[in-house]
Amino acid sequence: MIENLFVGLVHFPVYNRNHKIVATSITNIDLHDISRSCKTFGVKKFFIINPQKSQKEIFMRLKKFWQTDFAKEYNINRFDAFEIMEFYHDIKSVKFWIKNNYKKNPIIISTSARKCEDNVNFSEVKNRIQESIPKLILFGTGYGLSDELIKNCDINLSPIIGEKNYNHLSVRSAIAIILDRLISNYK
Repeated sequence: MIENLFVGLVHFPVYNRNHKIVATSITNIDLHDISRSCKTFGVKKFFIINPQKSQKEIFMRLKKFWQTDFAKEYNINRFDAFEIMEFYHDIKSVKFWIKNNYKKNPIIISTSARKCEDNVNFSEVKNRIQESIPKLILFGTGYGLSDELIKNCDINLSPIIGEKNYNHLSVRSAIAIILDRLISNYK
């Protein structure tokens, strides 16, 4: 079991299709699917990182609903998964929360579909995250995390490589695959 593992879904700074840095919007399906993947793999907290006040309002309405007795009765799995989800305006605030609650600065791990010169393969990252130090894995929405953000991370995880030259998974799929690769013990 991996201790002190956190996931951050970053909506800024990320790229759009024209390689411009933008802030993207949260999506209902991302919240539902990613929170369930995080809960499945033992992630302590799933952070939605978005600087927009309007996006926080949407998030809070969704989270409030999924914390009601009706939602608990309707779908206990979503109710449970939404418990680990929190909204923060920036990565700095998430890092502060982790340090404040776990008494250590987290190791920041970036993910990207783009190859970087200093990518670290899955097996090496899997070995490194076994430590008790908190780990925050950042995933980008839109067309991925900004290059500047990736440069400032402690570890840059190698991209998921599929068949041929196509490489544009949904962030929901990428998170599920990466968590499985880093946490599961295959026999």
